[in-house]
Amino acid sequence: MNRTRCFVAAALTFAFALSPVHAAETLRVGKAVPQAFSFVPLDIGMRKGFFRQNGLDIDEVAFAGDAKMQQAMAADSLDIGIGSGPAMAFIAKGAPVKAVAAMAGRPLLLTLAVRPDGPKTVAELQGKKVGVSTAGSLTYWLVSETSRQQGWGPNGIVIAPMGAMAGQIAALERGDIDGVVMDITTVLELQEKGKVRVLIRFGNIAKDFHVHVIYATNKVIAAKPAALRGFLKGWFDTIAFMRANRAETVAIGMDVLHTDAAIMNATYDELMPMFSDDGRFNGKALDMLAQSWVDLKMLPQVPDLKTLYTEAFLPAPIR
Repeated sequence: MNRTRCFVAAALTFAFALSPVHAAETLRVGKAVPQAFSFVPLDIGMRKGFFRQNGLDIDEVAFAGDAKMQQAMAADSLDIGIGSGPAMAFIAKGAPVKAVAAMAGRPLLLTLAVRPDGPKTVAELQGKKVGVSTAGSLTYWLVSETSRQQGWGPNGIVIAPMGAMAGQIAALERGDIDGVVMDITTVLELQEKGKVRVLIRFGNIAKDFHVHVIYATNKVIAAKPAALRGFLKGWFDTIAFMRANRAETVAIGMDVLHTDAAIMNATYDELMPMFSDDGRFNGKALDMLAQSWVDLKMLPQVPDLKTLYTEAFLPAPIR
């Protein structure tokens, strides 16, 4: 009898361990660019187990800009994408995705950097060539919006989509371009070496804004709603951890971005204020995004914004 009980118990334990109900769901999650503090929460959430606590394994992939990431989502090579707010225009054009969280507000992370001997004022940028990641990306729009606010129209600055940051920096050093839109971590490193100077902080150009948005494919929304909720819960648990644990956040950021403590501490101070704690969308920020699509002739008119996003999968507000 005892032997039978032991056998049954062992069998039940084995079956429980193999049960798909308790198996972690794998989500393919993309970053629009590989090295930016904006996307470090994904790495922190993975290392600290916040996604695992919500029943998920993350397969992380990085791209050279929003356009390529959106193409991967459309091709069903990706489940979730962490990208820019302006990329919501792809949804209005028919991309099979939806914005599911507004993860960051003003673009505090982005600057326009020039060579030390480059333009001294924004007014000197008219007709100059500035490198960005891809056409239709956040970096593209910010340069165009700067031109518009200067009264030059959206094309008063020559915008050069150039892909990865390394190639843009090399082009700047050679003098092929006059400026580059850089994340704050990269610009702090190059500024320390005397290679660049900050000309524009884009947080002052777009004050009502959603600089970053989390996207999910329509397929995942329909087929894996629990996994999507788990991902967003893990994301915002990670943001709360980052606010409460500066030292560990800085340490992981240093490892992911391959930079030193001084640069990462400065980056933390500059950028933590931009992260949303709840992912809710802001009406004024959405209106600014929508108008930008028309200004850039990405869309003929402002779309129905309610068709582009959902808040249905966000964690319930803490009361």
